[in-house]
Amino acid sequence: MVKLLSGEGLRGRALGLATAVAVAVGFSASAQSGVFNPETFTLDNGMEVVVIPNHRAPVVSHMVYYRVGAADEPPGKSGIAHFLEHLMFKGTDTIPPGEFSKIVARNGGRDNAFTSWDYTGYFQNVARDKLELVMEMEADRMTGLILTEDVVLPERDVILEERHQVIDNRPAAVLGEQMRAAMYQNHPYGIPIIGWEHEIAALSREDALEFYDRFYRPANAILLVAGDITAAELKPMAEKYYGAIPAGVANNRVRPQEPDHGGARTVVLEDERVGQPRWTREYLAPSYVVGDTEHAYALQVLAEVLGGGPTSRLYQKLVVENQLVTSVGVSYDALNLGPSEFNLFALPRETVTLDEAAAGFMAEIDRVVAEGVGAEEVERAKDRLQAAAIYARDSLSAGVRVIGTALTSGQTVDDVEAWPDRIGEVTKAQVDAAARAVFVDDNSVTGILLPADDEKES
Repeated sequence: MVKLLSGEGLRGRALGLATAVAVAVGFSASAQSGVFNPETFTLDNGMEVVVIPNHRAPVVSHMVYYRVGAADEPPGKSGIAHFLEHLMFKGTDTIPPGEFSKIVARNGGRDNAFTSWDYTGYFQNVARDKLELVMEMEADRMTGLILTEDVVLPERDVILEERHQVIDNRPAAVLGEQMRAAMYQNHPYGIPIIGWEHEIAALSREDALEFYDRFYRPANAILLVAGDITAAELKPMAEKYYGAIPAGVANNRVRPQEPDHGGARTVVLEDERVGQPRWTREYLAPSYVVGDTEHAYALQVLAEVLGGGPTSRLYQKLVVENQLVTSVGVSYDALNLGPSEFNLFALPRETVTLDEAAAGFMAEIDRVVAEGVGAEEVERAKDRLQAAAIYARDSLSAGVRVIGTALTSGQTVDDVEAWPDRIGEVTKAQVDAAARAVFVDDNSVTGILLPADDEKES
């Protein structure tokens, strides 16, 4: 029912839903091209509202984003944001425990929720004539959640089992979790979204209620609706169901900052469950709002140049030409309220050692730093990224998902709308400068995953 968006277990596999949207879409549209054309207003209690009209079918996607995530958790309470996300599907005075999703389903809709380090979101996709129903239900659980020991403690056991399934039973996920802890020694991005096992086991009903009372209020919330509706049609319903809720206190989101990285770090994990060695390297990188932010757009182009499909530079060189690896991957996401990472990974061929594959990979990275990328590569990458923004128009929920993520991560609607134009303005010189700025060994964490009985290579 519930998905984590990023972090543990997501390195090396398909990312969770919202992150996948962010990667695929990058971001949305320009006012000139009119990709999403959002309409916005704010309720008297401070709750922001975003509407993306799309009248192709009589359906809507209704979402509420909260400006609170795993990086906002109190010390020693890791996992409480995700735990509360689960508990939000328990009851209120008007909805019995466990009935929320069943009511949505009985009315022909589907719902889910997700937690990241920077936000928590809830959504329902329903027919247009059921929108008012889900708005009433979502507003009801914003203030009326009832938690008893009878529902909290069994759900905590569910979370512990989820952690075992998505982290502890997957060596690649364990490695990713440890690499993240090595990357961030002070910033809360080093703490797993799902939480450390011993801290999850100690979470209580009181912890959940305190977190809920503090953060789940209109001052920290954004309502986003896409589909067969306009802002003028939505506003009376938003005022009726959400506008009557007291504003609460806004989350000021002051977080510990990361000290200088101070040197390259390596994490090696040997596990008998590993069938194929894996090499991963992450570099500390800026986001849109933290660090050397002038590189954020150029780094997205660089990631596309290096790893944007089978025609990308790394795939052609390492998979096709040199036949060192069976697959390569590159990812970078600027949408963080804190710093970000530029990620590389490779799976070596059976006849190639991990050291040989890593050396070949890094030779290409060193070449990019020394010689830069090609001007034609940059133009092709920009074309693909801008095309992805256009394709996003075909999705009912992509626009609200991207804008919800942006608004909870330090960006504005205007930033989202201007994304294709800003990508279009990136130059080869800016991409080269971004590569030199980010590909610094002292800012890296290398992860090596090996079978337990594999001969040590590193």
